[in-house]
Amino acid sequence: MRLSIWPSASQPYTGILEVARHAADTGWDGVYVADHFMPNLPIGQRPDKPMLEAGSLAAALGAAIPRVRIGTLVYGNTYRHPAVLANMAATVDHITGGRFVFGVGAGWQVNEHHQYGIELPPVKRLLDRFVEALQVWHGLLRTPTTDFTGEYYQLTGAVCEPKPVQDPLPILIGAKGEKRMLKVVAEYADLWNTWGLPDTIAHKSRVLDEHCATVGRDPRAIGRTAQALVVVDGPLPRNLPVPVYGGSASEIARTVEAYRAIGLDELIVPDGLLGTGAERLKALDTIQAVVRS
Repeated sequence: MRLSIWPSASQPYTGILEVARHAADTGWDGVYVADHFMPNLPIGQRPDKPMLEAGSLAAALGAAIPRVRIGTLVYGNTYRHPAVLANMAATVDHITGGRFVFGVGAGWQVNEHHQYGIELPPVKRLLDRFVEALQVWHGLLRTPTTDFTGEYYQLTGAVCEPKPVQDPLPILIGAKGEKRMLKVVAEYADLWNTWGLPDTIAHKSRVLDEHCATVGRDPRAIGRTAQALVVVDGPLPRNLPVPVYGGSASEIARTVEAYRAIGLDELIVPDGLLGTGAERLKALDTIQAVVRS
């Protein structure tokens, strides 16, 4: 089971670089960044933290950090034309020498769209548009030229050169919706990602397997990745909007073994509850030792 770190983009770049470099130096497998421009807050509430942009971060980390895979969790499709994003992804794959994971999602965060005047359509249109974007990405990143006539995107003899170093560049889809989004994963993804503790991931993974059977895809062709917040040497916070585990090394180990038992391919660790500075690096070492033991 691979182990990757997900440093928050709301901290200074020096902190992100410190975490990424430590992970690369101590045997972690990957570093991911989120694609948001501000914290998720109600419309009208002023964001209280700055946020670094994902495409620039991925390129910077890819140039500065050796060995580990660099990925996005996940590019929101509504923010950039898919042809533009395909060229960004191919470029980062060259910067990293073939270590980029192209993580994408349909887009969802309301306050970003509201502040920037970016359309956030109703769910059906949002997902229809995402499926078209996936077809565009498959064409541009994996074929010499692409002609595409959709409701949302139209391409004529379109090229994306140079092609990524990886053939194919792995496309990761962030998805939790069992009825449609996991079917989209079955049709288009090389990797799947969602938040969840082992029981949740096991259930959704079974649903994904069922969709794979429906569309005629080998479920083993889709890598399974997941994350939850981790606490090292402390009490678990209550009433968080995302799952959390840990508290002690032994409790972390129990959850890690449960992830391993359900066949998770990659465990991703957000750094949001790991502290800062030396405390955070110590927490990374504790988690790494547990997973590798």
